[in-house]
Amino acid sequence: MGLKRPVASPLVDPALHMKTIRIGIVGTGFAGEFHVECLRRVYGVRVEITGVTSPRLQRREAFGRAHGIPVFENALAMLEHIDILDICSPPAAHEEAILAAAEAGKGVICEKPLTGYFGPPGATEEYRGDRDSKVTMLAETIRRLERIASVVRRKNVFFGYAENFVYAPSVQKEREIVEKTGAQILRMTGEESHKGSASPVYGIWRFGGGGSLIGKGCHPLGGMLYLKRREGIARDGTPIRPKTVSARTHQLTRLPGYRDAGFLRTDYHDIEDYGMMHVTFDDGTVADALTSEIVLGGVYDYIEVFANNHRTRCRISPTELMDLYNPGEKQFQDVYLIEKASTKEGWTPVAADETFTMGHQNEMEDFLTSAAAGRAPQADLELALDTTAAIYAGYVSAERGGAEMDIPRL
Repeated sequence: MGLKRPVASPLVDPALHMKTIRIGIVGTGFAGEFHVECLRRVYGVRVEITGVTSPRLQRREAFGRAHGIPVFENALAMLEHIDILDICSPPAAHEEAILAAAEAGKGVICEKPLTGYFGPPGATEEYRGDRDSKVTMLAETIRRLERIASVVRRKNVFFGYAENFVYAPSVQKEREIVEKTGAQILRMTGEESHKGSASPVYGIWRFGGGGSLIGKGCHPLGGMLYLKRREGIARDGTPIRPKTVSARTHQLTRLPGYRDAGFLRTDYHDIEDYGMMHVTFDDGTVADALTSEIVLGGVYDYIEVFANNHRTRCRISPTELMDLYNPGEKQFQDVYLIEKASTKEGWTPVAADETFTMGHQNEMEDFLTSAAAGRAPQADLELALDTTAAIYAGYVSAERGGAEMDIPRL
């Protein structure tokens, strides 16, 4: 099912090339931009981007003009013109769009994190998620997950969870190694960190559902949960799922003694800027996810696998494909080198093709060809549910000083 090699298209039935899938995009920010780029490079099936929307009129109209896409007032207005709704909006808006699309019988692609807790109804800028009960957050998040799962399963619509770590070439190669050699993964370590998000609403709990643990930790955690799922399916036909989590979170740039040198983002309203999760699986094996906003030098992404028959370092960013030395900052001011780099001067590990090395292109290839073939993608609803439930159980653990918590099952 799904990818058999790092790139899906060579294995696609030629008949799929005759199918056309119409995509509507919700969100015109960073994710919306690279989704358009990747969707237009899919070649396993015909893809038409037939609509785009976002809350801001000027922004959606500018995006539509720039990319030649029809513009709609909202997601509901697009539904009759699409087959799949591609959700690239902030997490607080995900659930409403998912439910509307699925109820209308439309497929869904949803960026991470799937959903979460965004404060009580009508929460204003006075709301402080870092001071709210994490037990309440977990309970409400599980209710949200149950609503999403219920309608997607009842309507039997396609669902792709846009976790690019799953589709990074290095992670897909590791998946192949695990499946073909019968490997048992004993422990994993993964991380996503950088100097802070550029999103104006990141750092506000009521928009993002938390900080580093959910906003960045979902990446390495999702990738590691995926590899254990594939190990179990390859060996016994049943995924190995996460069982318990222990976690800690910190607000390091809020410490009284923090010395701000001006290189890290620090204007967070009510979120953590560091988090770690220790996960145990049903078979007793373990995984550790680290995440933070306090790492300079660009995005730091990896998964390292320690198995009973091999060891793998899956580099995601930087990938060491290209190094560039620039003696003067200004001459490269219009050249993109790598995400979240603080400077373009000196040596830089260049992202030669970030949509490929970080998995975005393979992700869209798998989603669209899987939807056309009527099969589940590699990153599906079940992975999204387990990842989100584990993270919010992690928030409860952190509130309790790192106590081990059971991860709810959906």
